Amino acid sequence: MHKPVKSESATKQVAAAMGDGWLHGGSFVGSILAGALLGYLTDRWLGTDPWFLIVGIVLGSYSGFMRMWAYSKRIEDQIRDR
Repeated sequence: MHKPVKSESATKQVAAAMGDGWLHGGSFVGSILAGALLGYLTDRWLGTDPWFLIVGIVLGSYSGFMRMWAYSKRIEDQIRDR
């Protein structure tokens, strides 16, 4: 059996942390999908399959990783300032 949560404020903290996780995880996936979509559309427009799709995925992944790195840095700074 699990232990009940001690207070409502702890439950709110967990919910807020989960919300942040979903938000930033979605931002990461969204960056990759946006890069892939832009690359795909550019390839369709210029007829250069699959080069811009590959570039779009790489740039979207880079953007997603940079967003996650900045978020983790911000969290680290918040913990250090406590």
